Amino acid sequence: MRERQASQGARRAREFEAFVAGAAGRLLHAATLLTAEDPGDNPRARRLLTLALAHTYACWHRLRGEDPYDRARQYLALRFARTAWHQYGGLGRAHTHPASPTAVLAPQERLILVLRLYEGVAEEQAAALLGLPVERVHAICERATATLLHPPRLAAAGGVAEPAPS
Repeated sequence: MRERQASQGARRAREFEAFVAGAAGRLLHAATLLTAEDPGDNPRARRLLTLALAHTYACWHRLRGEDPYDRARQYLALRFARTAWHQYGGLGRAHTHPASPTAVLAPQERLILVLRLYEGVAEEQAAALLGLPVERVHAICERATATLLHPPRLAAAGGVAEPAPS
């Protein structure tokens, strides 16, 4: 009995290691986009990734045909949302790295943009994951995309954002 459990544990570890080897890079990039950190210096993104992988490993034996990448991505997104909510009193503005392409976005905008555009999650799935109406997810994604395509300019004198010309 112990030999069988040991072989199952070893097989589980090998399967998980193969999963991490294939998925960790993409998940880390998604986490870095979420936290709006510099890709070379991203401790919050690495912590998010570690937590998501630990959660996925803990429920590895219960996946039974479910895609482990989806489970890890789901946990990553929910953990980011919960952390942003607790740290910044909602999904308002957070401290970001100025060189990050997503630094101009609010955490909720980053989350929806990463899920929809980087990860390719359908609006309905993103809405269900975040507990929002589909129309709200669509509107936030549109606004975030417009903000990235036409970022606000900082006024020379006071550092106040001005809308970009249309």
